[in-house]
Amino acid sequence: MDRIPASERTRERLKALMEGHGEKSDLRSELVRLAARLIVEEGLEGETADALGREYYVRGAAAGAGYRNGYRTGRLKTAEGMIEYAAPQISDRAVPFRSRLREIIRGRSEELEALAVEMYARGLSTRDIEALFADERGQSLLSRTAVSEITQRLWAEYEAFASRDLSEFEVIYLFVDGLAERLHLGQPREAVLAAWGVLADGHKVLLHMAPGSKEDTASCREFFHDLRRRGLPDPLLVVSDGAPGLIRAIEECFPRSVRQRCLAGSLKKFGRTDSVIASDSRSAGAGHAGTQGAGSTGAAHHWLATTAHS
Repeated sequence: MDRIPASERTRERLKALMEGHGEKSDLRSELVRLAARLIVEEGLEGETADALGREYYVRGAAAGAGYRNGYRTGRLKTAEGMIEYAAPQISDRAVPFRSRLREIIRGRSEELEALAVEMYARGLSTRDIEALFADERGQSLLSRTAVSEITQRLWAEYEAFASRDLSEFEVIYLFVDGLAERLHLGQPREAVLAAWGVLADGHKVLLHMAPGSKEDTASCREFFHDLRRRGLPDPLLVVSDGAPGLIRAIEECFPRSVRQRCLAGSLKKFGRTDSVIASDSRSAGAGHAGTQGAGSTGAAHHWLATTAHS
């Protein structure tokens, strides 16, 4: 198999996560860790290209510039857990290479996590990348070319996520929540809407993230309209908390679906069993003509009974 940059392998893992094939049960946490890993690896690969004077696949090293010699695993402790990333190594260099970016990011885990969320909520800008990979004086440690190329690639990640076709997902349960996330470095936390679904086979998939308050009906309505425009089918059940703006938007945009308030919380609180969930879903399916029957949701029932949500 051809050698590819470490960031491309991380992209493949993110793609699998978005398609419902993640390896962890906590989808949001795994998304933040992988997105943060991608940002770090993009930065380190940009720094390496600056040092060598050429991109990954370009041959012809200048005298004394050195050459790429694989990767070494780096680790970064964050609120979402330990993040492992691949740090490029340079050999046969006249002046030994030492990554300044690796030193900088050790103290910027909070900023990195904020950018990981922002990347999927509304995309990253060159200013975001420059601020993350700047020294103590605010000077960028990457060339303008590297910053521009990294921004373009990460923006493409956002566009692919925000515009993907959702009609391929057989969503049985739709979970919607409002989160408080820091979308700009050094700024207060902002309201972000997030939607994820449980599929008929029991897999969990992140469907959408966007700035917006669950208290505001208009922003919730636009959030759901975007899901509809991209082909989201009617779920059997839509689960949310009791925010009035969110409830009104759900009832307007998903009139054929049953709405449940804090189902997972109720399950944990009252200790309801898998058979009770199945009964609830069959009741939902009875009034949900033209969509999947309750018989196709066994894996999703099991997922609900064994996975905790907030």
